[in-house]
Amino acid sequence: MNMPALAADRRRFRPRLLPTVATVAGVALFVAAGQWQHRRMEQKQVLRTQFDASSAAAPAAMPGDPVDWAAWRYRPVVANGSFDAARQILIDNKIEEGRAGYHVVTPLLLADGRAVLVDRGWIAAGETRAQPPTAAPPAGVVTVHGRVNIPTRNYVELTPEAPAGAIWQNLDPARFASATGLKVLPIVLEQTMPIDAGDKLARNWPAPDFGIDHHRIYMMQWYLFAATAAGLWLYFNLRSTRRKDSH
Repeated sequence: MNMPALAADRRRFRPRLLPTVATVAGVALFVAAGQWQHRRMEQKQVLRTQFDASSAAAPAAMPGDPVDWAAWRYRPVVANGSFDAARQILIDNKIEEGRAGYHVVTPLLLADGRAVLVDRGWIAAGETRAQPPTAAPPAGVVTVHGRVNIPTRNYVELTPEAPAGAIWQNLDPARFASATGLKVLPIVLEQTMPIDAGDKLARNWPAPDFGIDHHRIYMMQWYLFAATAAGLWLYFNLRSTRRKDSH
């Protein structure tokens, strides 16, 4: 005897067109946004796996050209060459344990004729901005232990021209090559070991923040929005149907 009443309820459940279309569009949008965050999370997890594997690999010699530097990112390498002290620059606004300072970046002229920028480490700022600190590189042929990194090009500066002096705001190998005339590889070697006993530069290269948890949180938020929109649509339509039944 309940079946006719149930069929009648189904016939009376007639949601309005406009709210239904808006709900479907909203749910589709929220789900699509959640799926995008899920894909980004998976991509970042791949990068994290690559970082862990690369960091654990044994040091290798600098690869020759051509090379896919993206595949070498975070790999420990050993490079032999001589530092070009005349083209050394300081990267400004670097903080180490709450202290302001610079990263000391010096070109290394490799034995095969190529050149690569070496981030030799952090040095504290001088007493005034007019007196930058000095950190002369070792002379002669040296062996540099470091890890490969690819500097980001997503930075903003007030002028497109490279700085005229030795203090730079950002490290960009292409910009460095244009400003100095020295063709360098599109990477930077983050030095991990001192070369001589007098080296006092700090070298704390933290693992990058891949943002995996952020993408996971955003993904769950978008899916929650989708579920909430669908739930509200169902709730208000059912309540409206019950009100009609009560009259």
